[in-house]
Amino acid sequence: MPRGRAPTYDAQREAILAGAAKLFAERGYSDVSMIEVARACGVSKPLLYHYVRDKDDLLVLICEGHVSRLVELVRETIAEESEPQARLKLMIRRFVEAYAEARHEHRVLTQDVKFLTGAGKARVLAHEREVVAAFADTIALLRPEAGAEGLHKPLTMLLFGMINWMFTWLKPEGELTYEAMAPVVTELFFGGIGAVRSPVTAKKTRRKPTPKETLA
Repeated sequence: MPRGRAPTYDAQREAILAGAAKLFAERGYSDVSMIEVARACGVSKPLLYHYVRDKDDLLVLICEGHVSRLVELVRETIAEESEPQARLKLMIRRFVEAYAEARHEHRVLTQDVKFLTGAGKARVLAHEREVVAAFADTIALLRPEAGAEGLHKPLTMLLFGMINWMFTWLKPEGELTYEAMAPVVTELFFGGIGAVRSPVTAKKTRRKPTPKETLA
C-alpha cells in the first residue's frame, strides 16, 4: 500500500511555489533554473521534484493558483453585491488588494504567461476570460449603452490596464500603497481626473511622537 502524504506536504508545496514565484518575478522565468529554485527554497533538487513535475509544472501551478483566487474574488463579489456600481467598486478594491498580497505571483502571471503551453495554458486563459467577463458584464449593467455599442470590453481592458501593471511603478517601500491607490483608480475610472482626490497614505496620517513619547 502506498504511503500517504506527510502532514506538512501542502505547507511545504505552498512555500516552494511562493519561493519560486519570488525568483521568477525578480529574474524572469526563462532565466531561472530548477537548481536555483531548490536553493532559494532551501530544499534539495530531488526533493523539489517530489512536489512538482518540472519547471513548466511549477509555472502552471503559480499562475493557475493566482488566477483561481481572482476568479473566487469575482464570484464572491457578484454573490454579495447586486448593484452594478457598488459591485464594480468592490471588485476594483478587492483586486488591487489581492495584487498587493500576491505581488510576485501577479508579476509572474503578467510577464511569464507567454511561456505556458498545453492544458495548463488553456486552464489559466479560461480563468482569465471569466475574470474579464465578470468585469465587462458589470460595466454593461452599469452603462447599458456601452454594452450596446460594444464598449464594455474595451472599457474593461482600460481598467485592467490601470491596475494590472501597478507593480511596475508602485514600490512597497514608497509613500503610496496599494490600499491608498484603490480609491484613486475607482475615482479616475468613474469620474475622470477631476474626480480624483489626494490618496490617504500611512505617512501622511502618521502623527509625529511628542518629545515625552520619544523619551518614554
